Amino acid sequence: MRTSARTTTTGAVSVALVAGTALGLAPTAAATPTGPPGIRFADITGDGGTVLKANVVTPADSDGSRRYPVIVLPTSWSMPQIEYLAQARKLADSGYVVVSYNSRGFWQSGGHIEVAGPPDVADASKVIDWALANTPADPERIGMAGVSYGAGISLLAAGHDKRIKAVVAMSGWADLIDSIYSGRTQHLQAAAMLGGTGYLTGRPSPELQQTLKDFLASNLDKEEEMIAWGAKRSPAFALDRINANGAAIMLGNAWGDTIFPPNQYASFYEKLTGPKRLEFRPGDHATAEATGLLGLPNDTWTNAHRWFDHHLKGADNGIDREQPVQLKSRSTSGYEGYPDWKSVGATERKIALADARKVYANVDSGANGGAIMLSNVLDQFLKLPPMASIPLLPRSFAAVWQSERYDSVQRVRGTAKLHTTVTSTESSGTLVAYLYDVGPLGVGKLVSNAPYTFHGKTPGRPFAVDLELFSTAYDVPAGHRLALVVDTVDPLYIEHNPSGARLTFSSPSSDPSYVSVPLREK
Repeated sequence: MRTSARTTTTGAVSVALVAGTALGLAPTAAATPTGPPGIRFADITGDGGTVLKANVVTPADSDGSRRYPVIVLPTSWSMPQIEYLAQARKLADSGYVVVSYNSRGFWQSGGHIEVAGPPDVADASKVIDWALANTPADPERIGMAGVSYGAGISLLAAGHDKRIKAVVAMSGWADLIDSIYSGRTQHLQAAAMLGGTGYLTGRPSPELQQTLKDFLASNLDKEEEMIAWGAKRSPAFALDRINANGAAIMLGNAWGDTIFPPNQYASFYEKLTGPKRLEFRPGDHATAEATGLLGLPNDTWTNAHRWFDHHLKGADNGIDREQPVQLKSRSTSGYEGYPDWKSVGATERKIALADARKVYANVDSGANGGAIMLSNVLDQFLKLPPMASIPLLPRSFAAVWQSERYDSVQRVRGTAKLHTTVTSTESSGTLVAYLYDVGPLGVGKLVSNAPYTFHGKTPGRPFAVDLELFSTAYDVPAGHRLALVVDTVDPLYIEHNPSGARLTFSSPSSDPSYVSVPLREK
C-alpha cells in the first residue's frame, strides 16, 4: 500500500505540474512550500545569476543526521522540469538525493538556449553547489545523468567538475558535428526538429539563431565557424579533461537514433580510460529510455541505477564484472556482451561493387532512411524498418549491387564501410548509401544508411570515397542477400547536387570498390 500510495501521489503531482507548466505557471519554492513527502520545488541560481527551476527529491528517512549520494539531472531539450520525476522518486526511495533542473533557456528557467555551451556546463556546477548547501548531499558521492540534452551536459560537466564521480548519458552525443553533420551533410530533419521545438519551448540565443540559419542555408562560408561552435559543445573534444577527472561513465543509445547516430558514441567510448559501459538497443532518439521516464520497467534505467549503486554506494551488484559492451540486436531479444567495441564486428565480409554505375541526381529513387522519430520506432516495436523493392528501384537514379544468397544467418554487428570511386559532372554533390536485407521477393529492409557530401572537386576527375554507415545490429536470415544502393536524395538530409548532375561509381582494378560488412563471430 505504501508503494502504491507513493506512485499515485507522484502521478498526481506530475499531472499538476504538467498543467502548471503548460499555463506558464512554474512552481517555485515560495509558491509551493509543501508537496508529497520528500518532494519540493526550488529556484537555483545558475551561472551569471540565471534562475533555474528545479525539483528536489530526498529519501523519506532523511532527518538531517546523515548524508546521501546525490544525482543531478539536467532536462532534455524542450522537456519541462517534471521529466525525471518518476525516476527521481525511485532513486530517492533507494537512498539518493535527486536534483532535477530545467536547462537554461527552456520553459520557466531563465537565460537563453546555449546548446550545452559554457553557461550550461557552469550551471551544472552551480546546481551541485546548491545541492551541497541545501540538501543532505554527500560531497564525495556526486553523480549526473540525463537523456539527450541532459546527457550531453552531464558528459561535458564531467570534464569540468572533478566532484562528479559517475555519469549515465542516455541518447546523447559525444560529437555534435558528427551527429548532425556527418559525411559533411546537414541532417535536415534532425536540425529542423531541434530548432523548431527550441523556438516553441524556449528562447534560442542569438548565436544559436544565427548558427541554425547558416546551417540550414548551407552557408559554406561559415562552415569552419559552425564546426568550431559544435566542437566547443562536444564531449569528444573535452576527452582529455574527462579522462583526467576519471568519472565512471555509462553510455546508452539506440541503433536508429536519427538525431545522435550511434557511431560517434562508440568512438568516444573506446577512448575513455576510466570505468565505462556502453549499451545499444533498437529504437530511435530517446525511445529506449522513454518508458522509464513514465516509471515503467526499463532496462536502460535499471542499469543506470545499478551503475550509480556500484560507483557511488560501493554496492557489489556485479555490474563491474559484466562485459562492458552490451548490445541488443534489432532482430532478436536478449543481450550480447563484448569486452570492447572492437570485438563487436570481429569478422568482416566484403561485397565487391564491380562494374560501373551511372546515376542522375536530384531524383529520389525510392530508397531512403525513413522519417525521423517514426521509422525506427516502427522497427523497434514491430520490426518494420524502411523498405524498398530492390528490383523496382529505377537504375537511372539508383546504383544497385547485390551479394549472393546466404546459406546461413548473417549477424551484422557494428559499422559497415563503403569504399568506392566517384566521378561527378559537377564540383559539388551528395550521395546516400543504403544497406538492405533483401528477401526472396526482392523486398529490401533497411539495415543501415549514411550520407556523403563533397565540394570543390574537379568535374570529370575520379576521387575516392570512404564512408562509414551508421552502426547497427541486425540479423539477415538464411536465404536472403544484402544489397548496397546509392542514390542522391533523401528527405532526412540536405542534398547539394546541382540540377542535371550525374554521378558515376566505378571500381578501378588498382583500387576496387566494396562494402565491408562486420559480422558477429559464430
